[in-house]
Amino acid sequence: MSDFLLKYADARGEVHSQTAQGTSAQEIRERYTQQGFLVYSVKPKGAGLSLSGDIALPGRRRKLNLEKFLIFNQQFVTLIRAGLPILKALDLLAERLTDPKLTPYINAVREDVRKGALLSEAFRQQRIFPKIYVTSVMAGEKSGSLVEVLERFIVYQKLALAVRKKVLVSLMYPSVLIVLVILLMVFLVTYVVPSFASLYSSMQAQLPTMTVYLIAIGTTARTYVLVYAGGLLGAVLLFLWWRRREGAQETLDRIKIKVPVFGGIWIKYQVAQFSRVLSTLLTGGIPLMQGLETAADSLGTPLLRKTLEKASRMVREGQTLSSSLSSTGIFPGLAVDMVEVGESTGALPAMLTSVAEFYEDDVNTKMTAVLSLIEPAIMIFMGIFVAFVLIALYLPIFSLADTIR
Repeated sequence: MSDFLLKYADARGEVHSQTAQGTSAQEIRERYTQQGFLVYSVKPKGAGLSLSGDIALPGRRRKLNLEKFLIFNQQFVTLIRAGLPILKALDLLAERLTDPKLTPYINAVREDVRKGALLSEAFRQQRIFPKIYVTSVMAGEKSGSLVEVLERFIVYQKLALAVRKKVLVSLMYPSVLIVLVILLMVFLVTYVVPSFASLYSSMQAQLPTMTVYLIAIGTTARTYVLVYAGGLLGAVLLFLWWRRREGAQETLDRIKIKVPVFGGIWIKYQVAQFSRVLSTLLTGGIPLMQGLETAADSLGTPLLRKTLEKASRMVREGQTLSSSLSSTGIFPGLAVDMVEVGESTGALPAMLTSVAEFYEDDVNTKMTAVLSLIEPAIMIFMGIFVAFVLIALYLPIFSLADTIR
């Protein structure tokens, strides 16, 4: 008999971790599954390596190309639906992956499955696949409907990628415009203004106050441009280092919420993502508590993750999901009301899907409206700045012309 670290969920969805004794991991898994528990993982106690031999390095995060992983799942579902065994399907796909970086992970999954591990456990051991995916595969294995569960994940992933692309495309033009405006301002201040400063210095002309200030700024900026660039680069690197900390990310989340207009859009986007993930999990047969935990992890924002952990504790204590979300003070009232209706009618997954669709459309509409106002605002600001520079630089020339006459 050996000791194993066991993680499982009971009928209420509560997650437990404990040490269990058994002859093998498979024997313990079968024993607890027969008792009605949802087994997440069974690992030898004290083991430092995963089934695939990967060492879990703390703080090391590997990124997965979600679009190419989506293609893999579409091919995987097609092969399984055609009647191929899981291991044979993995054998075929491992040699024909569109993403070479995904190959070692799929090969490791194939080897773990060949050794007798469950598919969900094999994916979990790689520590790169989304938690919602691993949980969905686990639900499909337990219910015997793996194909249907994977198809729901594919639909979810397509919708999530489509929303993300819309937001990024909406932000692309204003971002490029802001960068060009900043470059133009730097060019005017560091090159054009000092050139006029040399001209006026040789003429020994009496300059207006606004011209004196502009020339002082321009000559100083030109002299210390490398210092400013180095300081800016250092500040950016320091900020990127700081934002990797958990407390810093939570602070940034609180700042995002308080930003006028954009704070509300950000919250609605997160609510839409949370609702979509939770709906997908509940439809796949995942218990509510397990679904809340996975949906919280999918957000990737510490503030909302802690908020949902608080809501999960309240649900575990017997309160409804709607009242738990309402007590956080972050979720919009309309979303809470829709969740309450879904709970009372027994159609919570469908109502969560409606919440996701509503807020996704709302985010797209608000982003389009706000960005359509930002573009002319940038142009107006740039026009005022250029006009100020031109007036400050050419005003002394007009004064000299009047003096010559």
